[in-house]
Amino acid sequence: MANTSSAKKAVRKLERRTRINRMRRSAMRTQLRKAEEAIAKGDAGNALTVLSTTESVVMRSVQKGVIHKNTASRTVSRLTKRVKALSAQAAQA
Repeated sequence: MANTSSAKKAVRKLERRTRINRMRRSAMRTQLRKAEEAIAKGDAGNALTVLSTTESVVMRSVQKGVIHKNTASRTVSRLTKRVKALSAQAAQA
């Protein structure tokens, strides 16, 4: 346990940051789940709308330091690829 007042304050700050980061990570994962569900349903229009929101949330997570930039880029890229394939499939039908 922390003994000095500065160490106690550091522990309080760490707990607060952990709680905030956990909330941000949870919100990001929820949005990713919504995007996955939209793609699974096969609705290209809805998937495009959800994709833009998801991209925003994921990139904001990068700015806040929740995830790494490359991880976010990879995630968004894979989602975009799947949505484009879905849109192309809908256009052919």
